[in-house]
Amino acid sequence: MAPRKVAAAGDQTLREHLITTAERLLARRGATPTVRDIAQEAGVAAGVLYNHFADKEDLLAFALHAHVRSVEATLGAPPEPGVDPVETALTKFVERGLKLHEAILPAFTALLAQPEVLVRFRALTNPTADGRGLRQELVDFLAVERKQGRIATDADLEAAATMIIGACHEVVLPHLYGGTEVVVPNDFAATISRTVLHGIASPASNR
Repeated sequence: MAPRKVAAAGDQTLREHLITTAERLLARRGATPTVRDIAQEAGVAAGVLYNHFADKEDLLAFALHAHVRSVEATLGAPPEPGVDPVETALTKFVERGLKLHEAILPAFTALLAQPEVLVRFRALTNPTADGRGLRQELVDFLAVERKQGRIATDADLEAAATMIIGACHEVVLPHLYGGTEVVVPNDFAATISRTVLHGIASPASNR
């Protein structure tokens, strides 16, 4: 039997419609929607949710996953190797990472009181970079740049990607717990990319 469709959801199955609805509520409210909220917004009876998901936590995990993917899609494609100067491209990676984390912050904040949702979210494939994750996406970018001779052959790409993605976390994540507005320091992205690319050692330190 073909999956049931919802008239208001176009070509979506009912399961997809419920995920989209829960995602919309998470993004809109910055608070955890109840089963009743989701059902009412979706135009179905509350019990219908349990025909497609194990429980509310299951649905919210998929909704959060969809939300992160939706936000990433609004940011456009990441830099391509060999196009911009490496420092410029790394700056774009930092800026992109900051925008992504800032946009998804409210939804994660709303779900802190429901750790089971976050556990199930982590069990799903990574919602960014087609399942690779932001860090691996950056490692792959750096690997091509190194192959093209624009990065040192002995460069530790894993460490570089960790520092860049970690810098985005450092700016955004404290606000996840403090409930304050995210404030990105001036020239933060450019400073991080320049420091990662050129290091901090003085010429004298290598003598």
